[in-house]
Amino acid sequence: MQLTREQISSLCEQALAMREKAYVPYSRFAVGAGLMTEDGKIYGGCNIENLSFGATNCAERTAIFKAVSEGSTVLRALAIAGGAAGTEPDDYCAPCGICRQVMTEFAGEEFEIFLVRSANDWQRYTMDEILPLQFKQWKVRNKQ
Repeated sequence: MQLTREQISSLCEQALAMREKAYVPYSRFAVGAGLMTEDGKIYGGCNIENLSFGATNCAERTAIFKAVSEGSTVLRALAIAGGAAGTEPDDYCAPCGICRQVMTEFAGEEFEIFLVRSANDWQRYTMDEILPLQFKQWKVRNKQ
């Protein structure tokens, strides 16, 4: 079942609000995420940079890890907003490859990704569209 326009707007607003909390002293590229789990709970996340860069965490994974750490392991939808810190997003921000693989681990059957410029300006994608030929969990389990 597709999300309602109100649910999508709420996720977009969460992503935009989380951008304000991003810790980005090095790149100055702020990203926020709004995540809905299968049970309808909403989690937010922002990117958190570190001087060593390898210790940096993306907004998408921050939100996913928060949800999983609280017991929600099936994702329903994720909204992502990114751009220069202190400005409104002027383009759609796609997730990095690591985030796409983490999404695959927990994505439910109807998982949707929304790339956000504003609460009413977004693009919708499926997991197959943003990560074709996925390395899926079931493929590993079925080979044992």
